[in-house]
This record gives sequence, C-alpha cells and structure tokens, in this order.
Amino acid sequence: MSALDIFRSLLGLLAGIGVFLIAIKIISNNLESIGGNRLKSLFARTSRSNLLGISIGTAATALVQSSGATSVMAIGFVNAGIMTLTQACAIVLGANIGTTVTGQIVAIGFLGNANTLSATVILAALAGIGAFMMYFAKKDIVKKIGSLLAGFGLLFVGLSTMSGSMEEFAKMDAVESFISSITFPGYSVVLTIVGALLTAVIQSSSVTSSIAITMLVSGLINLDQGIFLILGSNIGACVVALLACMGANTNAKRVAVFHLLTNVVRVVVFLAIVEIITLATGGRFTVGWLFEKMFPNLKPLQLSMFHTFFNLLTVLILWPCIGVFVKLSEKILPDKPSKAELPASGERLYYIDEHMLKTPPIAVQQTKNEIVNMAEIAMRNFTLSLDTICTMDYSQVETFRKNENELNFLNREIVHFIVKLSKLEMSDADHIYLSTAYHSITDLERIGDYAENIIEYADRMSASQELFSEEAIAEIRTVQGLIEDLYGKVMKTYVNVDLASLAEAEEVEDAIDDYTAEMADNHIKRIEEGVCTSDIGAQYLSLASNAERVADHFINVAKTIRDYASLPKTAKADRATTERISK
Repeated sequence: MSALDIFRSLLGLLAGIGVFLIAIKIISNNLESIGGNRLKSLFARTSRSNLLGISIGTAATALVQSSGATSVMAIGFVNAGIMTLTQACAIVLGANIGTTVTGQIVAIGFLGNANTLSATVILAALAGIGAFMMYFAKKDIVKKIGSLLAGFGLLFVGLSTMSGSMEEFAKMDAVESFISSITFPGYSVVLTIVGALLTAVIQSSSVTSSIAITMLVSGLINLDQGIFLILGSNIGACVVALLACMGANTNAKRVAVFHLLTNVVRVVVFLAIVEIITLATGGRFTVGWLFEKMFPNLKPLQLSMFHTFFNLLTVLILWPCIGVFVKLSEKILPDKPSKAELPASGERLYYIDEHMLKTPPIAVQQTKNEIVNMAEIAMRNFTLSLDTICTMDYSQVETFRKNENELNFLNREIVHFIVKLSKLEMSDADHIYLSTAYHSITDLERIGDYAENIIEYADRMSASQELFSEEAIAEIRTVQGLIEDLYGKVMKTYVNVDLASLAEAEEVEDAIDDYTAEMADNHIKRIEEGVCTSDIGAQYLSLASNAERVADHFINVAKTIRDYASLPKTAKADRATTERISK
C-alpha cells in the first residue's frame, strides 16, 4: 500500500467521522424538537421511584440519542432545585441503557453482504429522501421529519465512508501485525482507557461505540478489543456531566460524581472479573464468546448486543444501591456554605438553568414555570403593598423590598435566558411562546413597579400622619379581592392555555375597570364632603389608577396564549418577532 493510498484512506476516515458526527447532531436536534412534548411529559413524571427514574432516563436518552444531553438535563433540574438528587441520579443511571440504541441502529445498518442489498445502502438513501422533504414540504413538522431522515441517512453515509477507509488499513500487514499483538497481559485496561479518552474528546459514547462497531466490521479489531473500547466509552461519557456541573450548586455536582462513580465501578468490576477468569483459564477465555455463539457471523450485532446487555445488567444490579452511591457522593462533596451558589443578595432562578439549553423543549417549559413563579412574586408584592397602605403596618416592608429586588433580578435573567434559547432549534409553537414570554415578563415587572408606587403613597401618608377613611379601605379591599380573582383565572389561562378561562378573566378585568372608576367617583365625593383631604385624595386616586393598570398587565399575560393557540395563522410573524428579540 503506497503512501498516497494511506493518505487517501486517512482523508476518507476523517470525512466519514465528520459526516457521522454532523448526522448525530442533526438527529439529536430534530428528535428533541419533534419529541419535545413527550420529553417534557417524561421528566414531569419523576417521583420517589428509582426504577421509574431509570426508565425515564432510558426513554429520554433513546428519544434524544444522547446520554450527555440527558445527564445535563438532570444536572440542570437539580441545580434549579426542581428535582431531588436521588431522582436525578436514577435518571442518569438509566441514560446508560438508552445510549445503546444508537449502536443497535448502526449494527442493523451493517447487516447484509456484497451479494445482497445491504441495510447501509438502503438507510443511506434516506439522506436524499429527507432532503427532498426539507426543501419541498410546506408544513414545519414535515420539514423536521425530513431533516431527521436526512440525518439518519447521513449517519450511514458516514459509516460507509469510515468502513471503506478502515478496510484499507486492515489490509496492511503492519496494521494486522500490530492489532494481533494487542494480547499482552492487561491489554484490556489499555483499550478501556483508549475508549474513555476517545469518548472524552468526542463527548459522545454513542459515537465511540459506533466507531468500534465499524472497526470490527472492517476487520481492524476483533470482538474482544471492541468490547474493551466500548467499556471505556462508558467512563468517557461522564466527561459531559462533569463539564456541565461546573458553576452549578453542590447537589448538581453530586449528580456528576454519582455518574462517574457508578460507571467506573461497573467497568472496573467487570474488568477485574475478566482478568481473573483469563488467568484461571490460561488465556483461553474470550469476553465475547457468548455473543459469538448467540449471533454467529453477525459481528456488528455481537458488539452492539454486548453493549446493551452489559449496560442493562449492570444498571439493574446497581439499582438497589442508588441510595448508597448517593450517600457516597454526598460524602465526597459535603455541604459547604458557598457564596458562589447564590448571588450576594439571595436572588436566584428557580426553574431555568444554563444547562437546560442543551434540550430546548425542556428549557421552554421551564421558562414558563419561571414566569409563573415571577407572577406569584408580583402578586404577593401587590398584596403586601395594599396591606401596608390600609393598615400602615410596616412590619412586612423588608419582605416587600426583597421581593421587588427579586422581580428585577428575574426580569433581567429570564430575558437573557430567552435570548439564548430563542437562537436554538425548536418547534414553531415553542418559538411563538418565547416571543410572547418576553412581553409577559415586562408586564409582570411593571406590576411590581405599581406595587412599589403604592408603598411610596403609604410613606407620604405616614409622613403627613393621615389615614384613609373606613369607606376607602373597604373599597381597596374589594378591588384587591377582584384582582386576586383575576390573578387566579389568568394563571389558569396561562398554564393550561385555556381560552375558556381567558374569557372569564376578561370579564373580571372589565369589572375591575368599572369598579376603579367608581372608586375615583366615590372618593371625589368624599373630598367634596370634607371626609378626606385633597392630599390623601390624590394618593387614593393614584392607588385606584395603579390597581386598574395592574389588572391590565395581568390580562396582557393571559392574552398571550392567543398567539400560540392559533399557531398556523401567526407562526411566521411571531417567529420573526422572536428572531428580533434574540439579536
């Protein structure tokens, strides 16, 4: 084999790896986008059941074709405080099973021979079919399915290119001699380390396992060598989680430590058993003999089935021990007061986290939860402001100030998160939601400002030692009750995308408009009758106006659902709005 042939094979190998990596990214992104709602539903079912958590981790990873993405999601949920450490660890453990699906798909693609139409050729043709769907389809969902099919097709184009290049290397006497020499004592450990390093660099165990299957089919390695490379990929996969937990809180870091501990234990124990049996049999034992018997003449299936069987069996063995490893991770990373975990003022995001940007559908749902939380704080502060001005009791004013600071913090940070999120690939429905979310955040922040205005009115009244009349306080309490009713209907509308509740909310908002106008008229009469002074009358009229505007901002939040409840009519316009926000 000439130097030119070697160089040509290297270029082919590099091209194949490049196409394969791009295909994996396309598949992962489109599966997340198409299966976003299912992904949200899966993670919403987390509970105290570790077996359910393992199942969710398996399903989520199979859905997005990335154990790294699942691990990052779990870390993000723990960091945001919406998932317990044990729940996240169970999900991460299950991700090890789900990640073997890619290897099974790749193995199926290699079935067939030169005298038949191989699955690789058939599946590679999906690239063309998918491309036609992408360019000629009008519906967004059809375009996404086309992109997904194109990704699968490119995956097998890359595999075919890699396989052809590796076959050329396998024919070289020097390579064949080198591969056959890899039988020294402890070589399993060396290959495992190689597999771990390769996965750490690529940051995808699915890619490493696929490359190992391709090398096996090409004759570049034997089954045992492929097995050890795949074992190493399990350890290397932890790098993604370890990188994701940087800057996260202690519990989130524990998830990454749990991931590393369990994967290292699974692999090290297996390697120890293999070495003991090998020594006991005088080197005659081969790791893959059972799979060679079960799948004769089907090399790719032998390796992919080992990967699935190993991960499934070892995860089930560790299932009862999840609590033990969780406690161990807590001992390795004990609780320590850390100024880095929260801003100095104590404000924090409750539901969203930078790690969630890896999975846009989940990030969109959590953005909605964060906005609902912001609405709760805004309503709480409005109530506190009315309580303060009606009773002139300032005992809760410090809580009010903290809430106001938190609203400002949330306003700033959620917008920053939406700007980053809106640049990612997602469904039209999610894009539309984000375009409305930006305005909802502004509305909620304004409600906080009006509550702050009311506290200022209370300060002026305190300085002048004046109080509202009993009639005025009764009217304030009435409008407070109406706004609380409005708030409840607005949140029901917003969370459930409920148009019926929106109609009810609009009726209450109309009633508030009428009542605040009546409040103004009544108070002017009281001023004329001398019941109230003109100074305190000004504070009251401003308060009534502020209450009416608070109702306006709440109803604005509810009305945003119309934009994404009628997707086909507004998709283009709202998507353009989202893109403007992200710039």
